Amino acid sequence: MLGKDDPAASSTEAAVVVRDIEPYGDHQPAVAAASPKHAELVALTLLSGTDRAALGRLMRLWTADIVALSAGRPAPGDTAPELALPGVALTTTVGFGPRVFSLPGLAGLKPGGLDDLPVMSHDRLQPAWSGGDLLLLVGADDPVSVVHAVRRLVADAAPFARPVWRQTGFWNGAGADRKPVTGRNLFGQVDGTGNPAPGTPEFDSTVWSTDGLEWFRGGTTLVVRRIRMNLDTWDELTRSEQERAVGRKLSTGAPLTGSVEHDELDLEKRDADGRLVIAENAHARLSHHSTNDGRRIFRKGLNYVQDTGATRESGLIFLSYQADIAGQFLPLLARLDAADALNEWTTTIGSAVFAIPPGFHPDEWLAQALLR
Repeated sequence: MLGKDDPAASSTEAAVVVRDIEPYGDHQPAVAAASPKHAELVALTLLSGTDRAALGRLMRLWTADIVALSAGRPAPGDTAPELALPGVALTTTVGFGPRVFSLPGLAGLKPGGLDDLPVMSHDRLQPAWSGGDLLLLVGADDPVSVVHAVRRLVADAAPFARPVWRQTGFWNGAGADRKPVTGRNLFGQVDGTGNPAPGTPEFDSTVWSTDGLEWFRGGTTLVVRRIRMNLDTWDELTRSEQERAVGRKLSTGAPLTGSVEHDELDLEKRDADGRLVIAENAHARLSHHSTNDGRRIFRKGLNYVQDTGATRESGLIFLSYQADIAGQFLPLLARLDAADALNEWTTTIGSAVFAIPPGFHPDEWLAQALLR
C-alpha cells in the first residue's frame, strides 16, 4: 500500500482534478464547456396526457434535480443518495424536439429551422437512434455519476414521458500533461480544431439564437448525428491516404499545408505535381467556413462503442450547436454529403434536432419563460 509521502501516491493525487460546474447562468453551461469524459444522451417521447402545464411541472422537477446533482447532493426523493458525488463536473443539458411546439399554447413559439433534417443520400437512419420530443444530455468526469443522474431524471419524467433511445459516449479532452486538448475520434483524427472559441464574439454569433423569440434568448439548437465508422476498412489505408481524406496530419491535427494544429488552411497550395495539397474532397476543405460562405457551427463529439455479442460497432456521436439549423448546419451537411472523402468510411444511422432553452438563475426553472 502506498503511503501519503510516497512519490507515486503524490503523483496519483495530483492527477485527480476535482471541480463542480455551476448549473446557473444565461445559457445552459455544458454547451460552451469541453466535451465530458463520460456522457449519456436520452431522448424521450411525451405521453399522451402531457400538455404545456404538465411539461412545466416536469421542468420544475428536473431543475431541482439538476441543481442538487451538480453540487453533489442527492436529488429530491433520491433512492441512492450515496451515489451523488461532488467534484465530478456533472452537467445536464435539456432540449425540446420539434413536436413539443405542437402542444396547445406553444404554436408559433418554435425556433426557426427546428425541423427534422432531410435524409441525406449517405444516411441509413434507424428509428432506434432518431427523433425525440425531449433530450437529456448528462456528462461528468465519473461514469457512475452519469448513470445515477440519468436514472433520477428519467424516473422523475415517468409520469410525463418515456425514453425512446439512449446513447452513451466518451471523450478524452486532456493531454498527457493534463492540459486541455482538442481530442480525437476513433479514426485517430483531432476532431473540432476549427471551432470558434467560447467567450468570443464569433462563438456568440455562431451559437446563441437571435431569431427574435423572447423565451429563446440565450438558447441554441442542437443536431445529434450518430455516425457509424468502418474502422476495419479505414485501417487498410496507408497513413498518407488517411491524411489526404481528412486534409490534416493525424499526428498533430495540423493542416497538410501547415505545421501546428491551429495553422490556417492554405486551400490554394499545390504539390510538385500540381495537385492541391488539401484535396478537393478532403473533409477539412469541405467543412471549412471559407468554403461555406462563412458559415460556422460549434461541433463537439463523443466516441462510442456498441457491443452485441461478438459484434462491435464503433463511431462518433456528432453534436452540432448553432443559432440556426437551416441557415448554418443544413448547407454544410449537404456539401459534405455530396463530396466528403470520409463518406466512404462513415454512415449516419441516427439523427435528431432539439431546441436548447436558455439557462436559469436561482429561484428560476428551466424554460420558465416558455412554460409558465
